[in-house]
This record gives sequence, structure tokens and C-alpha cells, in this order.
Amino acid sequence: MNETTSELYNRSAQDWKRAEPRLLSDFTARPFLLSWCEPVNAQSVLDLGCGEGYFTRQLKQRGAARVEGIDSSEEMILGATAAEEAEPLGIRYQVSDAAQLSGFRDGEFDLVVAVFLFNYVDSEKMTEIMKGIFRTLRIGGRFIFSVPHPLFAFLHDEAPPFLFQRNGAGYFSGRNELFEGQIWQRDGSNVPVRCIHKTLDDYFRALTAAGFTSMPDVQELYAQPKHLKIDPEFFEPLKDKPLHLAFRVSR
Repeated sequence: MNETTSELYNRSAQDWKRAEPRLLSDFTARPFLLSWCEPVNAQSVLDLGCGEGYFTRQLKQRGAARVEGIDSSEEMILGATAAEEAEPLGIRYQVSDAAQLSGFRDGEFDLVVAVFLFNYVDSEKMTEIMKGIFRTLRIGGRFIFSVPHPLFAFLHDEAPPFLFQRNGAGYFSGRNELFEGQIWQRDGSNVPVRCIHKTLDDYFRALTAAGFTSMPDVQELYAQPKHLKIDPEFFEPLKDKPLHLAFRVSR
């Protein structure tokens, strides 16, 4: 990996700025994740890997009492801060590593979200991050995260509007290998993404190692008929394919 994830997003930060859905996953993943976060009203929320704050702002707009956003990219946080200054919502952003949560107290949050964060770290670091999340969640608090579906790269050609380059890696033998990728916006432009491949087993094992003992809710996300009606040409190449995987678990 020649370019770090922070460097990747510092370079592409301007292309991520948006106030309305444009990216594929803004349609196929984030609305579902927001619905899963409810009730948000009066909650204390931590958004890990918040990027330029697109999802973070929506959490605050839904009535969260307190929202903290963390990302390792300075440029993405600058974008989030600029949006906060233009339309103050009371969100606090900081540049930090998601594994470094020592500045937060035990049981400080009602909800922790990580929207497409864990595809940027290997299994060991993912487990480390989840341990910090477990500690900072209150008893009964919720942890919600999404990742690219582990099978997607093996079922979809390396073609728009979403792709990963697996370079011949296998589902099991390719564990912790880096797949570079791209995700498209409806205007035809694209932004870089990447996935350090993990299997379903890896996610469940990390949750257990972090201390979670309840059975998580798991949802496979895909391009639904309503998406095909919005823009058949854009969504049709992904019809009937698993795009994302969402997890929700309580402490």
C-alpha cells in the first residue's frame, strides 16, 4: 500500500463534498443505516470515519443531543468543519485515529456508528477499534456499522458504478489483502475507495473479541426496485448483487 488511507482522502476530499445524495451508497446504504439509527433524538453519538460529515450532519438533524465526528484525514475534517461553519449544528469534529478513543470516557455514548470504516483496516486493527467502541458505549448502547459486502468483489466485474480490483485473490486466501476500488456518482464522476478484504467470520470474531455478547442484526443491502426506477442506467449493472453489509449490535 504505497498511499495511506489518510493521503488517499486528503487527495480526493473535494470530490466527496455533498449536501444531497450523489454517490451510489448514498442511495443503497446510508438511508437504511439512518433508519437503523433511530431513535436518535436526545442521544449522544460518535461517528467514526465521519469523512466530510455527510452522514454526521443527518444524525444531528434528526435530533441527536450531541454528535462527535472523527476521521484520520485532515482535508476531510476541514470539509466537515467548513460545512459546520456554514450551517452550525453543534457538531464537534477532530482529526484522529479511530483506534485512539482514550479521550472519551467509559460509557459516554448512546450510539456509535462507523459507515464504511472497517474496509480501510485489517482484522487486527478492526478488533482494536471495536474494543474502544465497546468501552465507550453505555450499557444498552448501540453500535452500527457498514462494510462492502465480502462477496461483492467476487461476484461483480471490475466495472462501474462500483468496483474492487481483487487481483486474483480468493475469498479465504485473500484475507487482509488490499483491494483498490472506485464508487461512482450519478453524474458519471467517481471517487476512490478501498477494501482490506475480510470474511463474515472475521467480523463476527472481532465483535466477540471486543466484548459484544448479543447476537447482531445483519442486513444485506442492494439496489432495490425503487433505485432502478430513479435511474435505470446507473443502477441496472448492480441489479441482484450484494453491495453492502450492515451490522447492528447492543452492548
